[in-house]
Amino acid sequence: MLKYKHYNIKNMLETEKKSLKLIILVFAYNEENSIQRVIQEIPSKINGVDQIQILVMDDASTDNTKINAQKMGVEVISQKYNQGLAKLFTKGIEEALKRKADLIVHTDGDNQYNQKQINDLIQPLIKKEVEVVIGNRQIKKLKFMKRGNKYGNLLGNFIFNKMLKLKNIDFSSGFRAYTKQATLNFIIFSNHTYTHESIIQLVNQGQKIISIPIEFKERKNGQSRLIKNLLTHINKSLFVIIRSILYYKPLKTFSSIGTIFFSLGFLIGLRFLYFYFTQKSSGHIQSLILASIFIIISFLMIIVGFISDLINKNSQINHQILYEIRKEKYSRKKDSQKPSL
Repeated sequence: MLKYKHYNIKNMLETEKKSLKLIILVFAYNEENSIQRVIQEIPSKINGVDQIQILVMDDASTDNTKINAQKMGVEVISQKYNQGLAKLFTKGIEEALKRKADLIVHTDGDNQYNQKQINDLIQPLIKKEVEVVIGNRQIKKLKFMKRGNKYGNLLGNFIFNKMLKLKNIDFSSGFRAYTKQATLNFIIFSNHTYTHESIIQLVNQGQKIISIPIEFKERKNGQSRLIKNLLTHINKSLFVIIRSILYYKPLKTFSSIGTIFFSLGFLIGLRFLYFYFTQKSSGHIQSLILASIFIIISFLMIIVGFISDLINKNSQINHQILYEIRKEKYSRKKDSQKPSL
């Protein structure tokens, strides 16, 4: 009589060790002098990770960035033409997901980040404590950073940490780590930078984010490819931030604006009534007109807020559909193992 072995499928699944694949994205544009040092510094082994793959995302460099990176034996994905950091980020995340990444880290090719700290970035992800880890450049301590950039970063970080109820997040940091799940819903609308918009998206998706201190080195070659002009960068970043806030919090935002206009209209209206009843004067009719305009604007703002909120709810449904599609598309399909008889 044939005897069959008995298998406890539950115990097999519980004891099975899941292999983790880490993909490290290196964003580069005309970084021929530093790209090889960046790749050399990236750890070849990390505790808790079974496979590490480096992808250099080249934004159509006009120098030898691509050639120098390929000499290091890593895969280089080049854009056909220069599209900017936001598009490069979106493309990089897509390429990492295609390659079945469980964890994704991105850094810059200018050698300002200490790549050895990639291990520090991903450990909280491996331990499943959070979904996103952002390196904090400790801007206050950076003596080499230009004064305008330093105080602009500090002010921006203070405002957005308060607004989004986060703690010590460096919003402009390009040294970050994500779980696969955290990236499945990314839709970056900006053509300028992804840094602020991506965090706003993550917060609205309920992803848990933490910050860890990192070393940020002085740039030795050239200048930033993104911040060529401080005022232009501030203007573009503010536009991205305002648009993101209006997109994700339309009812709250427009209601707040409407409340301000209503309050102004109400106070101006009281002024008119005061003069009308105390001095029997109707000579302040301009106050009545202005008050009426402000109150009408306030109601229009609230109506716009409700309409925008309905559109936002529809967008949330679309995001959920997109998430499910990407989740299925980029799932790691494993060969089923049938127990032997």
